Amino acid sequence: MLRFVAIFLGSLLALFTIELLQPVQQHVILPFTGGLAHVAVWFMQIFDHTVVSQANNIRLGPTGPGIEIVAGCNGVEAVLILISAVLAFPSPWKHKLVGVGVGFVAIQALNLVRIISLYYLLLWNRVWFDWFHLYLWQALIILDALIFWLIWLRWLPHEPPTELAATA
Repeated sequence: MLRFVAIFLGSLLALFTIELLQPVQQHVILPFTGGLAHVAVWFMQIFDHTVVSQANNIRLGPTGPGIEIVAGCNGVEAVLILISAVLAFPSPWKHKLVGVGVGFVAIQALNLVRIISLYYLLLWNRVWFDWFHLYLWQALIILDALIFWLIWLRWLPHEPPTELAATA
């Protein structure tokens, strides 16, 4: 247990430090966030042709109201927490890679729902937007990482008992 906590906290510290480096922000995080905005708009335009994306903004037309996806709203932090938890748990690397890959997709899928819902909540009612943005969705994205990690733990193959345990 102590090993898990040490690796988890060490990984968190390392990954969050790397994420905050200016070159990583400039060449990874900002393009990823802009891509997230474009993917959200792609889904939204299936039903709403008035929505457009500009960099990391989603707007009602080119000059209308909208939202800006910034650090903390792109799901990266939840992914880093998941990566740290997966790396800390003793399991084969192939299972860790599957966990991180599928977990990334699961977190970002929910984050797309979050972004789209927040855009329409802002257009509808600023008070509800603020409440969902600051309280509900923040918790749900982190909860998504935790739930996925727990599902990943259940998915891991169980090791057969060792001979020593079988004879005791």
